Amino acid sequence: MTDDGERGARREPGPSTRAVHGGERWPKADDALVEPVALTATYTFADTAALVDFKEGRTSREEYGRYGNPTVAALERKVSALEGAEDTAAFGSGMAAIGTTLLALLKSGGHVVLLADGYRRTRQLVAGTLGRYGVEHTLVEDPRAIADAIGPSTRVVVVECPSNPYLRVVDLPGIAARARAARARLVVDVTFATPVNLRALGHGADLVVHSATKYLAGHNDVLAGTVSGSAPLVSLVRELRGVLGGVLDPHAAFLVLRGLKTLALRVERQNATALALALALERHPRVRRVWYPALESHPDHDDARKLLSGAGGVVTFEIDGDVAATSAFVDRLRIPRIAPSLGGVESLVEQPALMSYYELDSATRESIGMKDCLVRFSAGVEDTEDVVGDVLHALGG
Repeated sequence: MTDDGERGARREPGPSTRAVHGGERWPKADDALVEPVALTATYTFADTAALVDFKEGRTSREEYGRYGNPTVAALERKVSALEGAEDTAAFGSGMAAIGTTLLALLKSGGHVVLLADGYRRTRQLVAGTLGRYGVEHTLVEDPRAIADAIGPSTRVVVVECPSNPYLRVVDLPGIAARARAARARLVVDVTFATPVNLRALGHGADLVVHSATKYLAGHNDVLAGTVSGSAPLVSLVRELRGVLGGVLDPHAAFLVLRGLKTLALRVERQNATALALALALERHPRVRRVWYPALESHPDHDDARKLLSGAGGVVTFEIDGDVAATSAFVDRLRIPRIAPSLGGVESLVEQPALMSYYELDSATRESIGMKDCLVRFSAGVEDTEDVVGDVLHALGG
């Protein structure tokens, strides 16, 4: 980097630089390079005057573990730096993050617009749990119809970008404009994209949510979630977090912080492997259809080109066969493990019909878009040639 006077204004640091250095404060306790883990549930005051200064807002510090922790705060600063956000609140899971966010933004009589293609627990939260408290919702199948579903009572629009499992990419600027006109908040789950591939706040999102369990942590060893956005909105969410208690453990925060240092490196490899796999699958005679935003065949390819710097590490595809044939293909794979997650260093594979929708019969699954022949593949950081070769071998060459 150069001084401003030598070559003009400094450029914004790239994603790897932000992942390593963003949000860091110096010096750290005992001059440590790595953020220490503050394993304490409560914090002490030197005397009553110190307590009163804190209560009067003359000092800023931690009070109790449910309201804040230095290690968790370090993670929140780094995620804010990656997202270009004013503030971030961390949670014990992705569902704790999205659940607390929606409860903070909604009340009885409010209306939620929700993209149908998305994590099923989010749909259950909106359609089931919130519905019992007088919150109405509209489930939208076609991403291009989201803006038209926003009405006078809409208070929140929830989308995933890309979505799960069909990797739909929405017109974020267009939806954001319509939401602002209706005085609704746009909440974008960017778990699949990561801030490396998409910084949704810059495209009009009010809040962005991560299941940090996935790409942010990146090693399949911790549960966590984050919500990022403007300081006033995040403050609302953080205040409710203190009431509901879905806080992140400081050691879990340390693990996510450690994983974030290599986020951009991992996502770069995962982007490359997933693209190579998608291209190979699209040419294979035993594959009916491939869903990957970088492919011209994807219905949202144009929006993906405008919004995404990379199409992500997940590829969804349909095998030319029934549920048994699809299971046989999955069982022939040697590199990925069968598991219900994504975004880690290990490649993972699942057959959604059996992993997430086992309790439904085939006809019911088909009616909600979960075909028996559907496969979701999450690329890890193994060598691209090995991953693609393994999948092609399992398909029969």
